[in-house]
Formats: sequence, C-alpha cells, structure tokens
Amino acid sequence: MENYTYSQTIGQEAISNISLRYLKIPSDLPGFINTDTIECGTKTGRRGYRLAGKLQEIECERVCKCGSKLHIHNQHPITLRHLNFGAAFTSITFPHIQYICPNCGLTKMQDIPFKAKGHMITSPLKTYVEDLLFNGATLKSVSQITGLGQNVVKAIDKERLKKKYLINGKLKKPETTAKILGIDEFKLHDGYKYATHIIDMRTGHILWISEGKKKQVVYDFIEFVGMKWMGNVEAVACDMNSDFQSAFQEKCEWIQPVFDYFHIVQNFNEHVISSVRKDEQQRLLDEGRSNEAKALKGSKYILTSSRETLQKKDDEAKEGKLLRKGSEVFRVKAIERTAGHVERYNQLLKENKLFFTIDLVKEKLKAAYATDNEAKMAEEISAIIEICKATKNRHFYWFGRLLFNHFEGIIAHATYHITSGKVEGINNKIKTIRRQGYGYPDDEYFFLKLFDASRHKYEKNIPSQKLLTDETKKGTPHNETLLPD
Repeated sequence: MENYTYSQTIGQEAISNISLRYLKIPSDLPGFINTDTIECGTKTGRRGYRLAGKLQEIECERVCKCGSKLHIHNQHPITLRHLNFGAAFTSITFPHIQYICPNCGLTKMQDIPFKAKGHMITSPLKTYVEDLLFNGATLKSVSQITGLGQNVVKAIDKERLKKKYLINGKLKKPETTAKILGIDEFKLHDGYKYATHIIDMRTGHILWISEGKKKQVVYDFIEFVGMKWMGNVEAVACDMNSDFQSAFQEKCEWIQPVFDYFHIVQNFNEHVISSVRKDEQQRLLDEGRSNEAKALKGSKYILTSSRETLQKKDDEAKEGKLLRKGSEVFRVKAIERTAGHVERYNQLLKENKLFFTIDLVKEKLKAAYATDNEAKMAEEISAIIEICKATKNRHFYWFGRLLFNHFEGIIAHATYHITSGKVEGINNKIKTIRRQGYGYPDDEYFFLKLFDASRHKYEKNIPSQKLLTDETKKGTPHNETLLPD
C-alpha cells in the first residue's frame, strides 16, 4: 500500500479515517507494462477501471525471416476486457505495434501473449468464464458477472465443449466399455420434436444423442462405437418402445432388453387404475348412485399409492405436520395434513371388486421385482397375467398382454436389477438446462451441454486459472497494477 494517512483518537481502540489512495495488485499479464489507471463508468452504472500501458518489446520479434531488423511501421490502440476488480469491470488498453522489414517489405503485428484467441478479452478472463460455466453458471449469470455479452459467453462455452468432446469435428468415442446401457427419448422442441440419448448405466455418462426416436438412432450409435465395443454390452434398459428393443436385437442379438419396475407401474397406473376408476364412476352414475360415484372423485392418488405411502401420510397428520405453511402478511391460511388415507383405501377395496384386484396386482408386482430369482419372478408375472385375464375387464386384459409380450425383458430384471434412476436423472437435467437457458435453438451446443452435465460430478480436477506468473511471484514491477481505492 502507498500514500496512506490515518488519524487515531487517544483512548479509542479502533483506528478511524483510514484513507487509501492506491492498491497494488498483480495483473497476471506477462509482457504488459501498466503506466496509468483511469477510473471510468459503464453503461450499467457499475464502476470500471481502464489500465493504460504498453507491451514489452521482445528482441526476437524484431528480426525478419530474411535476417533484417524490423522497424515500427504503424501502431493503433487496442482494448481488451480483463478480470473484474471486485465489482468493478476492468479493461486494458495499449498501442498495438505493426513492424515492417525495410529489406523485403514484410509486415508483422506485435504478439499479444495474454489475448484470448478469437475474442477481445484476456486469457485469464476467458479461463474465469470457463470455470463459472463448468460449475453450472448460466450464460445470463456469467454475462452479468463479467459484463460480457451472452453471445460471447456462449461462444467461449461452445469452444470449450467442442474441444473436450469432439475430435476433427466428430464426437469422441467412449474411453471405456459399458456392460449395461440405458436409452430413452426426450422432448427437444415444441411441435413434437424428440431426441434420444443413450447412457452408460454404471456411470450415468451420456454416450450418444441424436434427433428422433426411431430405430435409426440405435443403428447410428452401433455404427459409431463399433461391433467390437458392443460385444461387451450385456443388457439395455428401455421403456416399452418396440423400436429400440427390436433395433438392438437386430444388430446385437445377445443383448437382453430389461424393463424396470418404474415403467411397468407407470403403465399400470395410467392405463389400468385411471381407466378403471373412470369406468366405475360412470357406471355408478348410470345406475343413479351419484353419492357413491362422487366418493370416487379424487381417489386416483389413493389407488395409485402404496400402503406404505398412505400410512406415512396418516402418521404425519397425527404428528401435526403441515401440508402448507400460512402467512399473516399475505393472508394465506395454513393447511394441515389430513388423516384417514388407509381407512379410505380399505373402504374402496371393500366396495369394489376391481379395486381389490388392483391392490392384488400392485402387491404381486412389488414382490416380483423384489426377487433376484428369475424363475420365481417368472411365476409371479405369470400369476399376474392370469389374474388380469380372470377379471374379463378390457383394461386388465391390455395390461396382461403387455406383460406377456415383454415377458423376457421383465423377468430379466431379476438378473440385472436395473432401475431407471440414472435415465430419469438425465431427463431431469435436460429439463433444467433447457429451462435455465430459456431454450437452446443451437442443438449442437445443447447436446454438448448435456454431455458435460452428465459427467460433471465425475470430474475430479476443476480447471483453475493460474493467478500468479513466475514474474509476479518474483515481484517484477511490470506485472503490478495501480488502482485507486
């Protein structure tokens, strides 16, 4: 610190009225000699500092290929954005020299060692932007922090991702083999535009993303990784999309499709429980039993929930837990949790035979997916199919056919114990990233962001900028910047 004064009142413990005129900080810009610091305003009203100076000339740059010494031909001012100093934006400005050879007429620009390639910013600022993006910051937030335009931030991020995941303009092949794959489609754009991702179920890494949700996606992936790589794959977790299943079996007949508990229960809830409840409600109305039909209103949650979940809700209600907190400021009343879920569920089963069958199928599905014995699971699933047939209800019939047509893939769960957790986790990340970016019209950039997000927690070494150069550590004067307080 330089040029400081202070006054201290006798008897007081604290020092007051401290006035600092200058602070010395390392600029981290090798070859830049700061001669003046100008305080300036910005369009946003934030304080800014402009560091004026010059580049240190290097003798080897003054020599032409022909051996003659280069002379200064011209120079023009250049300004680069630099790292923020606290909340203040910082930029550096200096004359950029053009050399000319008096012998052969060759011209050459002075090298700027700290300029980021392709951008009018310094390399430390570019590294800082990359660090923020790597740690999950959005384009908008990085733009606000650094003062750079969102298009500049996006260009830096896309360049970073392409360098990391592409080689010669093509996607890098997986570094390791995978034993179990997961595949699922997701909504890409409005208007029923979809894309499909394929992941390694062990690590959760996205291996492939392609537009569409047909067989061609699987064909392109197999061509990308090669048959030798696919030889290590034993199973693939997928939903009931027949295109994915048949595409894998066509190209790699040894791969076993596996249908997990989540997708089976999801189909049962949507196509059986919901449909049966609506049919029963309409039947009661047609029979003039409006009170009983009214009692079924709002019962979907109870019918699709497990007994354990309903009992947990009842226990929370007894403990006095709130469903929603109130607010006196906004005149919002608190809502207490209601009890009696299990009691109502038992009453529904008692009054309706189909609802009792629903409960029976739910329990058997749970027991089937809890076993690690494929033969035992086959018995349980076969028993469920027979129960569905015995009801003579079209919705149960549909579910029985679904189990029968996907029988091998369902009972394979006893061997591979695959869950859709990682696949659904990727789907949630996709929604979050798209929402944070307010949509991404650049699909290539969006897909690269998804690749990076799926690997984020496995990155051990976060890239960090080297804050001090060797010259700075030694206290070289030209690497120090004077800033007024």
